[in-house]
Amino acid sequence: MIVTVTLNPSLDRTVTLTAPLTRGAVQRVDSVTVEAGGKGINVAKALTSAGVDALALLPAATDDPLLTALRCADVPFAAVPIAEPVRTNIAITENDGTTTKLNERGATLDAAALDAITRCVVDEAQHAAWVVLSGSLPPGVPPQWYADLVAKLAPLPCRVAVDTSDAPLAALASKLSTASPELMKPNVEELASISGVAEADLETTVAEGDLSLVVAAAVKLVERGVGAVLATLGAAGAVLVDGTGAWFAAPPPITARSTVGAGDASLAGYLRAEVGGAEPSQRLRMAVAYGSAAAALPGSALPVPAQLDVDAVRVTGLITTNREVLQ
Repeated sequence: MIVTVTLNPSLDRTVTLTAPLTRGAVQRVDSVTVEAGGKGINVAKALTSAGVDALALLPAATDDPLLTALRCADVPFAAVPIAEPVRTNIAITENDGTTTKLNERGATLDAAALDAITRCVVDEAQHAAWVVLSGSLPPGVPPQWYADLVAKLAPLPCRVAVDTSDAPLAALASKLSTASPELMKPNVEELASISGVAEADLETTVAEGDLSLVVAAAVKLVERGVGAVLATLGAAGAVLVDGTGAWFAAPPPITARSTVGAGDASLAGYLRAEVGGAEPSQRLRMAVAYGSAAAALPGSALPVPAQLDVDAVRVTGLITTNREVLQ
């Protein structure tokens, strides 16, 4: 089983426009979708649709519409009751796939609720192959919560994946000596924030087809104790680095419709392949197939296996165990 933890879940409302977004203008909406969201929930949804046993853990009132949406999507969940309603996030998607997101802060978690969900995570982790810690932390939760939980889960047989940003990511990066997850999934901005490399330099080199800075930044994290780094590069694909080597996967050509949830889909693809016994390069291939398929779908829709084009993803080795760069 794969347990996903979403401390800041949401109802995701996606508005699709027929033309570019113009500030201050009145524009016509092509479509609107509302779905259960939050990074860990997205991972659980994608895994469940592929037949992988997953459980989404989250804080929500027993009558919150989010739980109704999860039931409608047939996603197994365990909810720690809270008084405040779950936040609503708005994504505005333009006709070329450009997405603008408006995310609320989320419901405040008091000490009792945070303690309850921490105990729930530890209990479920006893029987899990992976525990996935995803997304932002809501008001009331200290930024080191992920780092503390990774350390708490270390004695258990489960492996831990983390996908977060900003202060929680910085707190985790500062404690890798005692809290090293098996997998981290940063995007370019997040990788830059914890590697000391300027984001503009990473973006420029990736755009030029030079992945050396991305690989070097990921290697540093692996050398500090992280099991593997899955660095998603948007439309350019993704890089995977672990203790045995590094690989790059180029995505198939798609027409992007919405990038909402694409990173979460990539993480789900990686985990689906890993629990299926795939080698690292094949995990990366599946991750990029999932991310690309998600970007080609409208709103926050996540792909099902029939929508993947795994064979069209090209994987290239970049580095060997002795750190010899191959490209």
